[in-house]
Amino acid sequence: MKNLKLIKKYTQGIVDAITGEKEFLSLEKELSDFSAFLSEQKKLKEVLSSPFLPRNKKIQLVKDILKRKKLSPKATRFIMILFENYRIELLPDILDFLPILWNEKKGVFTYEVASVVPLKPIQKKKLGKKLEALENNRVLLKYKIDPELLGGLTIKKGNIVYDISLKGGLSKMKEKIIQGS
Repeated sequence: MKNLKLIKKYTQGIVDAITGEKEFLSLEKELSDFSAFLSEQKKLKEVLSSPFLPRNKKIQLVKDILKRKKLSPKATRFIMILFENYRIELLPDILDFLPILWNEKKGVFTYEVASVVPLKPIQKKKLGKKLEALENNRVLLKYKIDPELLGGLTIKKGNIVYDISLKGGLSKMKEKIIQGS
């Protein structure tokens, strides 16, 4: 990820402007659709990054595109803020953080759980209950497979990582051996 602090700043800004779940879902879809549109348009990317086209022409081009796309005023303004501040390339990363920060605003914390093999439903349920007890709040768990772990789990919430994997244990043991010699 490019600049996590900057990505979180812009994401938090849009989350703070959202008033409800319906608006969140609509805005997330509009921004996702626009991001997909941008990634598909190679010629447009070339034009927007060209040093030969004056900035005011680029801004007008983006405004025209947004008008044709008929996006909501919030989506339009957010995209324009990103574009005017040379941050439009952050949009895919912002979209990754958007549901996480939205859920946190509602009091639901997101954890990323990585394991070597898929967890069984009963294991997921137990883990969810333990994390809810730890947070004293609701949690949302996102699961992924990480074959590099060898065994065990890593559980990540923001910048905090709980490493209860075999790989993590071996790394800690290696550090202790190096420090001890």
